[in-house]
Amino acid sequence: MNTVKDGVHDHIALDPLAEALVDTPAFQRLRHIKQLSTVRLVYPSANHTRFEHSLGVYHLASQALDSLGVRDERARHVRAAAVLHDIGHGPYGHQTEDVIMRHTGEHHDEIHDLLSGTEAAAALRDHDCSPERVADLVAGDGELGQLVSGELDVDRMDYLVRDAHHTGVPYGTIDTGRLVRQLRVRDGELVLAEGNVQTAESMLLARSLMNGVVYRHHVSRIAGAMLERGAERIVDGGVPIEAFRRFADHDLLFALREHAPTLGRRIEERDLFKRALWVGQETVPAGVAEFPRESIREAEADVAERADVPEEQVLLDVPSLPSMREANARVVVGGVVQRLETASELVAALRAGERSRWRLGVYTPGEHVDDVASAARDVLGIAEKDA
Repeated sequence: MNTVKDGVHDHIALDPLAEALVDTPAFQRLRHIKQLSTVRLVYPSANHTRFEHSLGVYHLASQALDSLGVRDERARHVRAAAVLHDIGHGPYGHQTEDVIMRHTGEHHDEIHDLLSGTEAAAALRDHDCSPERVADLVAGDGELGQLVSGELDVDRMDYLVRDAHHTGVPYGTIDTGRLVRQLRVRDGELVLAEGNVQTAESMLLARSLMNGVVYRHHVSRIAGAMLERGAERIVDGGVPIEAFRRFADHDLLFALREHAPTLGRRIEERDLFKRALWVGQETVPAGVAEFPRESIREAEADVAERADVPEEQVLLDVPSLPSMREANARVVVGGVVQRLETASELVAALRAGERSRWRLGVYTPGEHVDDVASAARDVLGIAEKDA
């Protein structure tokens, strides 16, 4: 086996199929998609890519399979899925996912069509693997699919420790070695063995802390909203969605120069919009926190008109309401499989923390902040003392 030196897991040994998949265009493209997209505008060292992350996921999946005693063709398919699990991401990863979803109806882990007819599919067949079965595993199907995409998946384990390493924020540090060794399969479900409630809690806590400090940092949120708006203009400007979703990060920045030059310049130069409003869930009227896209655009137009600023200079950012998928992780307690939210008193506190950190944002260039803030309060029904 060839090995790759990794900054997080040290040496990663690649089996022959993994070697073949790494050399395909679909996987090499991941060298040019940053793992943390706009977060690197906050943390300058966060320049790691989905390429190295995917190798880390493969490494942890291999360890977990060895611990579970899974061998031969089942293991080969899961390891392949771990390698390929991120090839469905568009440029800037999650920041353009909603745009791609609206136009294709496909989430980034739905890779059946993307894999069909590619060199990666040919490599899978050459090593007696079914591309369809690998794509199913990437989507989380079956008991071993949960290892790639589930509440206890190795994807989450790798990105937490890798993102913590590259940002310099220590909160994502978890014991991946214990996690992968304590995984079991019970009645078709991936679970953590007896005595591991705290092990599961550590991953939940790490994710919650990283959400607040890294993943949902307000600067990244602002840049992400600007980037999504620019991506919409690229697709509306005639770039086919299938071509767009295969862009690398630099392709997106280049396309912005033609289709949304002002936004593109601002993103490249980190000349970002500012917060006109930044308010919590308790201050947002019922319904606004669940605005569909059409209502968001209507509200933006209304705010811009009232503030007498160009419509493209008002962005309303309404994130999805907090959820904690990890709370559904299953752990064995007293010989019985339980959901973590049942077994752990910590989950309720972390849920409350997630709710308290939720923020609705309205962004605009700095010179318009006061006027846009006043107009946005009127349009959204937010009292001045709350904004």
